[in-house]
Amino acid sequence: MGKHHLRTDKNCENCGYTVDLAYCSNCGQKNVETRQSFIHLITHFAEDFTHYDNAFWKTIKYLLFRPAKLTKEYLAGRRQMYVPPVKLYIFISFVTFFLLIFLDGYQNREHEEEITTANKEMAHSQEITLWDKTYTSKEDFIQKQAVLPEDKKLPPMQYKLGKSILELSEKNLTGKQFAEVFFHTMPKALFLYMPFFAFLLWLFHGKKRWYFFDHGIFTLHYFSLLLLLVTLCLLFDWLVSSVFSTSISDALSSFMVIVAMLYGFYYFFRSHSRMYGETKTISRLKSLALFIINFIFLNIILIAIAIYTIYHID
Repeated sequence: MGKHHLRTDKNCENCGYTVDLAYCSNCGQKNVETRQSFIHLITHFAEDFTHYDNAFWKTIKYLLFRPAKLTKEYLAGRRQMYVPPVKLYIFISFVTFFLLIFLDGYQNREHEEEITTANKEMAHSQEITLWDKTYTSKEDFIQKQAVLPEDKKLPPMQYKLGKSILELSEKNLTGKQFAEVFFHTMPKALFLYMPFFAFLLWLFHGKKRWYFFDHGIFTLHYFSLLLLLVTLCLLFDWLVSSVFSTSISDALSSFMVIVAMLYGFYYFFRSHSRMYGETKTISRLKSLALFIINFIFLNIILIAIAIYTIYHID
């Protein structure tokens, strides 16, 4: 903005502090006229957008290809040229959720066009064999079990499992449906898991050199990377499904998921080594231990998500 837009009054309109030059040294607000021309408004918007756009793409580039770079820059105080960690995570989360909702609606419309009522009825009438006996529905399973003598009935765990399997059969569960609900739930689970991830980092590193805050920033950047990989997988799946046949697109999408998982694995080891600056042996041992611990706990969470997904498929 040009100098002719600066106010002649040196008292800041925001906090009343005396402004020496253009910006208030107390609150940081620029001492400009509040009423500006429409042309100035457009110019101001273009300047702000260009600045944010440059910062955003630079941040994304470093996030994807420079493990721990953003974290080290932020902790060193060089923050103005990058998107802040919390804003970055929130923005990527928003994009991920938006894509999940948008692509889910798009796929559901296609799914409804392809599946007829006759196909649904046929799917629901399929027979399922469990423990050498055939059942047509959950109600059929319950009725047949109810009339059996006590010594012939299934144990409680098998009984619950049988009901669940037949219930899923009635819902006409497909791998595509499962994946859709699963990916809807995973970002929420990752968000809830972040504090525990940071806590594990805190346990494994020196308390005098590193604050919990430092591990929190590292965690925000790493989980932003994970969400970004999920987003890229969703976009890739949508793209290939629009171009190729189902069999080819499913194969390509599966390959993309494998690549993303391997890259997330590599990224953690690389970013951990660069962040904490330990010897290769110590860093790799700690990274491996952290990976195993997080792998166990994340699998527990993913199993819980899978169970949740199974019972929330329409």
